[in-house]
Amino acid sequence: MIRKLRIRFIIVTMAAVLLVLLVLIGGINLSNYRQVVSDGDAVLDLLMENGGTFFNQREFPRWIERETIVQWNFKDDSMEPNRSISYTKEYAIPDNADDFLRGGRRRISSPELPYETRYFSVLLSSEGDALRTDIGRISAVTQEDAIDYALRAANRSATSGFIGDYRYLVGKTDVLGNRLIVFTDCGASLAYFRGFRNISMAVSFLCLLLVGILVFFASGRVIRPVAESYEKQKRFITDAGHEIKTPLAIISADAEVLEMELTDESEWLSDIKTQTKRLSELTNDLIFLSKMEENRTVLEMKDLDLSALTEKQTSSFRAVASDTKALAPDIASGIHITADRKSIESLLTIVLDNAVKYCPDGGKIDVKLTRSKRHAYLEITNDTEEVISEESVKHLFDRFYRTDTSRNSQTGGYGIGLSMAAAIVEKHKGKITAESGKMREKSLTISISLRLGFSETPTTS
Repeated sequence: MIRKLRIRFIIVTMAAVLLVLLVLIGGINLSNYRQVVSDGDAVLDLLMENGGTFFNQREFPRWIERETIVQWNFKDDSMEPNRSISYTKEYAIPDNADDFLRGGRRRISSPELPYETRYFSVLLSSEGDALRTDIGRISAVTQEDAIDYALRAANRSATSGFIGDYRYLVGKTDVLGNRLIVFTDCGASLAYFRGFRNISMAVSFLCLLLVGILVFFASGRVIRPVAESYEKQKRFITDAGHEIKTPLAIISADAEVLEMELTDESEWLSDIKTQTKRLSELTNDLIFLSKMEENRTVLEMKDLDLSALTEKQTSSFRAVASDTKALAPDIASGIHITADRKSIESLLTIVLDNAVKYCPDGGKIDVKLTRSKRHAYLEITNDTEEVISEESVKHLFDRFYRTDTSRNSQTGGYGIGLSMAAAIVEKHKGKITAESGKMREKSLTISISLRLGFSETPTTS
């Protein structure tokens, strides 16, 4: 139990750390990717507005900037200035340049952008023919490649997206049915994004590994008070059980002596003997359960013919089932496991007794034993008076749990039988489960899985 509690603590802690890392690293990488897309779309919008280039050279200049240049002439010997000549040079700047270079409403404000951006454009006709191709600002793309990229972009349903590392934007169809498609190279931005993503994933994995190591060692300290309390509880049950057994034996012996001395039957002595017997059985069961859960308890593991033992135990319950309950065994022969014989006998007795007790008159009890390559599977199914809810099935292996408390006096059980069965199976490193309605609507199935013995395990060459 403590081991399972520690494992659950580690799993929950690691899951929480993993969730935080996923949200943190995922959010940062998503933000970086959206920034790449946003920058690429801003460039494409600008290119699309200007017909596939940054500056529309066909527009008349909005203003003229004049620059005065002074040229000096020198004498042959003295290198002194003789005279100066001044003249002007004119620079044509398009209308949209001021808005672009100064930032304005643009998200891209660097004046170096036109010189460091790699882009190309293709004008397609309504028939899909390339009317114009501009690849002057990129060297990695040929004219054929540009046309191929344009046709692929035009055939997509989305007007923008990625083809490789190129971000594209499909323009609106004009009156002639032509469409302009512009591309920009986002390779550098995507390379930065991928590099950061890989580094962040590697760092996150290392952090998760480090946290896992720290949690593994720290969990021992965290669980230690619970483990100590649980160990004290088990020792108390064992010690108290042994102490209780002595007075119970004395009470039982004195009651038998009194019964022999009395000539008439006494109802009171009969009740004392009955309750003393029940209390002794409960004490023995609690001691057995406590020992099964102790790590220091060592079982005598030997080869055991599970088929023969199951057949023997099932036959012993035929008389208990009587004629009102049908016992139907289906036991495969020759199944061997490595186990403690006394513990497995107790396990079979518990599950068979539980099935017979809670099977109503006229019901059926199925006992099925099969095997796979590595495990033996035992399934015991008994009919029930009513459908057992899933919530009740979850607690069947809890101590003193009863699905119907009103049946206690009828069955004579204590509610710890299946807890003992689970402890035995866990001690043998097996698995036990309960399921309602597996074979029939009103039925309960107890499934047990145990590893086969060495002689049963297949070998590989």
